[in-house]
Amino acid sequence: MKIVILDGYATNPGDLSWNGLAEFGELVVYDRTPVEKTIERATGAEILISNKAFLGRAEMAALPELRYIGIQATGVNVVDLVAARERGVAVTNVPAYSTSSVAQHVFALLLELARGVGRHAELVQQGAWTNCPDFAFQETPQIELTDKTFGIVGYGDIGKTTAQIATAFGMRVLVHTRTPDPDAYSAVSFVGLDQLLAEADVVSLSCPLSPATGSLINAERLSLMKKSAYLINAGRGLLVDEEALAKALCEGQIAGAGLDVLSQEPPPADNPLLHAPNCFITPHLAWATQAARKRLIDEIVEHLRAFLAGTSRNRV
Repeated sequence: MKIVILDGYATNPGDLSWNGLAEFGELVVYDRTPVEKTIERATGAEILISNKAFLGRAEMAALPELRYIGIQATGVNVVDLVAARERGVAVTNVPAYSTSSVAQHVFALLLELARGVGRHAELVQQGAWTNCPDFAFQETPQIELTDKTFGIVGYGDIGKTTAQIATAFGMRVLVHTRTPDPDAYSAVSFVGLDQLLAEADVVSLSCPLSPATGSLINAERLSLMKKSAYLINAGRGLLVDEEALAKALCEGQIAGAGLDVLSQEPPPADNPLLHAPNCFITPHLAWATQAARKRLIDEIVEHLRAFLAGTSRNRV
């Protein structure tokens, strides 16, 4: 049996092992696969493992041996699920493997906005403290999070973990979700989106991308936020109207933004957020701790093991 990993580098740049998959057959690993090479590289494979390499109707039609697609991610938009079902190709994804890592990254972004740790460390290295007439200095306002209001849009695993961290910081937590949970963590209050945006000092996006949530944060909703508020997005880039956010930052309509995702990745040089003031952007790495990536690989192995044994494990 031939197993092909089309784009393994992001999950495993060399610090982990694919040996668990190699137990099941001949394993071929490509770091990256350009669109025009997908069919060529996947030919003859019964098992394909993909992260961002798209597998649509045309690709599947050209791959008659294909029986199984394992997605190295939670999102399933890289596979035409209708075509897969029509052809009897099993598809699995891996939810919740990076919950703690992403929730921690939300606060890494927030703390950079609130305290400017990286910026001040850079200034010290440049000699600003050495040449300072005082024992301490601050280039940016230092914001204490205790008693501030943390708003979470979406209340899945990441939203719930983020809420627990926020309360540990002594923050009041508001949540907006389509399905409020009466048995939820008692420290949160469920509210409408407009109320959350108006009251929150920090708005964190944890909802999935769907037709209903595309450009959820637009010019109108940004206008509801406090001028002192921060927006954090470690969910999906298309949740935010980037032009509107850049304008809001340039005009001081909100105080800052911390983003780990953008609408196009890698971003084009003319993305307006790349040069917006007080906007900290990290390159979609919230999920990518070694611990999370190891869990991801372990789950991929177990999903395939279950499939080969004739059982269903996280099939979508």
